[in-house]
Amino acid sequence: MFDTKLPIDAVLGDIRSTLASTSCAVLVAPPGAGKTTRVPLALLDEPWAAGGKILVLEPRRLAARAAARRMAQTLGEAVGGTVGFRTRLASEVSRRTRIEVVTEGIFTRMVLDDPELSGVAAVLFDEFHERSLDADLGLALALDSQRGLRDDLRLLAMSATLDGARVASLMGLGAPAPVIESEGRAFPVETAYLGRDPRAPIDRQMADAIRRALEREDGSILAFLPGAAEIRRTETLLLDAVRDPKVDVVALFGALDAAEQDRAVLPAPEGRRKVVLATSIAETSLTIEGVRVVVDSGLARVPRFEPDVGLTRLETVRVSRAAADQRRGRAGRTEPGVCYRLWSEGETATLPAFATPEILAADLTGLVLDLARVGVRDPAALPFLDPPPAPAVTEAKALLRLLGALDADEAVTPLGRLMARLPLPPRLAHMVAIGAAQGVGRLGAEIAALLVERGLGGDSVDLLARLDGFRRDRSRRAEDSRRLAGRWAEMAARELAADGRASDTAPPPSPAALLALAYPDRVAKAREGRAGETQVRFLMANGRGAVLEGTSPLARAPFLAVAEASGRAEGARITLAAALSAEEVETLFADDITSGLEVAFDPAAMAVRAREVRRLKALVLAARPQPVPADAETARALARGIADAGIERLPFSAASRQWRERVMFLRAAEGEPWPDLSDAALAVSVETWLAPFLSGRTSLADISGADVGNALHALLPYELTARLEAEAPTHFTAPTGSRLAIDYGAEGGPAVEVRVQELFGLTAHPAIAGGRVPLTLALLSPAHRPIQVTKDLPQFWRGSWRDVRADMRGRYPKHPWPEDPAAAPPTTRAKPRGT
Repeated sequence: MFDTKLPIDAVLGDIRSTLASTSCAVLVAPPGAGKTTRVPLALLDEPWAAGGKILVLEPRRLAARAAARRMAQTLGEAVGGTVGFRTRLASEVSRRTRIEVVTEGIFTRMVLDDPELSGVAAVLFDEFHERSLDADLGLALALDSQRGLRDDLRLLAMSATLDGARVASLMGLGAPAPVIESEGRAFPVETAYLGRDPRAPIDRQMADAIRRALEREDGSILAFLPGAAEIRRTETLLLDAVRDPKVDVVALFGALDAAEQDRAVLPAPEGRRKVVLATSIAETSLTIEGVRVVVDSGLARVPRFEPDVGLTRLETVRVSRAAADQRRGRAGRTEPGVCYRLWSEGETATLPAFATPEILAADLTGLVLDLARVGVRDPAALPFLDPPPAPAVTEAKALLRLLGALDADEAVTPLGRLMARLPLPPRLAHMVAIGAAQGVGRLGAEIAALLVERGLGGDSVDLLARLDGFRRDRSRRAEDSRRLAGRWAEMAARELAADGRASDTAPPPSPAALLALAYPDRVAKAREGRAGETQVRFLMANGRGAVLEGTSPLARAPFLAVAEASGRAEGARITLAAALSAEEVETLFADDITSGLEVAFDPAAMAVRAREVRRLKALVLAARPQPVPADAETARALARGIADAGIERLPFSAASRQWRERVMFLRAAEGEPWPDLSDAALAVSVETWLAPFLSGRTSLADISGADVGNALHALLPYELTARLEAEAPTHFTAPTGSRLAIDYGAEGGPAVEVRVQELFGLTAHPAIAGGRVPLTLALLSPAHRPIQVTKDLPQFWRGSWRDVRADMRGRYPKHPWPEDPAAAPPTTRAKPRGT
């Protein structure tokens, strides 16, 4: 069958014999070994495959078409005969087709619609190491089907860089599935590390590296960049800089037409060289003929779902070591090559070993709905290599309830079943289903096509502009997408008719209203602007903020339906939206709009305000001031608002401050049961200790020091009050009878400032806390100026007093300065005249 030898040929016999005796196996074969196109053909005539199809799963449409084309050429046939393919936008299959190459998403729909996989003999998961969400779900469903319904179904996981033992353990029953390894064949690849300046644009550095490679090396070049934007900018730089007319610069990424992708993959014409600027799409599954030089940026763009935001954003990350090795290997597929890396050699060891599986970082809404449709409410019940994270599952269920796809018991609703039957993400399926019910299914499907096929219709932020561009676009990709949109609309209409639902007679919704049906949590309202701002700030119904450039045609819209936003938190930049009117918001979400009295603290006024509010989730649609009710809720709001502004804003009297310090002094000495009265502790519990004493108060100005003091005193149990007075008294009584306030907030512990003459006659140092803690005595002169600080008065009398006495006698000759102060009478007066 095969006129050329490939490395995989050496293990084809092992694969056949293994699958003849067992239903699961794992194949590990390096890039270029030939596993994608040789293994399916080698299994075609196996007895267990007689009369059944062999499905080959590919992660991308480009790889599916290329694999089908290559296998058909091997058989001397056209695609659509023995070998065919099926993707979202196109398919070429016939009744004769025995090997069908499908994208992973297509397979997921197949196994959900027919869990027995009728007529399928084997499923081959190619490039499984990429661990897409669809691949993980597809394998879990296929294993579940095999173990419960189809013990004759063969499953083979194939990959170049894969933890084979771990996958084998998942696929095996009782014992791990067999692992077959192919040595492969790779020509030597020299690696050059160019480094990268993180402050400079990656496209400019890549263009410089590619020009260097063109000057130094022969053959075509495959350059890896993170995304389409960087590819287009690099392409522009190279077209300006490369003067050789024999060099073709071509792009390769998922949003291109099939014809443009094929142009990038096919060999360069005789006597010409090609520079292919590609995303990660070119890492695996296909060989680009003539490439012997790879230039690797070391970056990739991956989707990251943030459950708390409800958005999936594209994030630029460093590639894994496995991906870097895959990219490097592209230079050695057909002859010795060279790989230029835009990082230092030492940085390679810091790269993650493998990329994060998509199931651990993706929006799981579609997965949860698909499983709920077949009765699986807990995804962890299926054999996943990595179980879906519980927080993402919880978020997915919440969104599906919001869309009406799941009921309160997490059972699929009739609308949810309709949504699940449409081959679209749940948000878009909801939009198309509701649109079809209201007579605008085709419009909803066109919007869905724009959202799933990136780049269609241009890059305007305004959905209407993109729709117009999409409808005028005469490219093959746009035409295929329009046909696909038509099929989605027809499918939704058929499902509605089958369910016996009549179309709504209400006026048909606008494109913006349809978009809002897909993203009800992202309906956004414009906020009041700030002086000098160049951006318009919006608040979405989910409570998140986003911004729009002031020059955008949507900048004056009072409401937006937001489909896409990039960035984080308040700085998220809206990249696709449509203008909504206030009337549309009221009509669309009439059942979700609530009205009621809201009491809230106004930090600017340090007061509680009340208003009658109509709102849609976080969005205030209308508000009218109302009298503030004198109730417990108001008191709690006032207490919490003041605490958030700073507990020190409360009008603590001097007595209250000292009382707190006394209690905290004993807490520091003994711990419990003395309460924690620090600012932090009081702020945390403010609604418990302060709010009950704020009845009738609505602002900080209404609160008196007595209110705060009463609230504080209530925190101390009755049995500790007597101990507080005895062990942490407010005053120290000097031998003269003077009552001097004790400072419990002093840095060195409780302290008293006292004129030294008032302590004459004391032979023991004064102490508190049952005599355990000596007071810090700040000794003063008759003029109340500091003399010395001591915690041991007897030692002071015996030691430093002599020097202090000599100094003080000269300064204050009219005051007594006895040689033995411990035996002298205390006084507050000067010496009598004549003494």
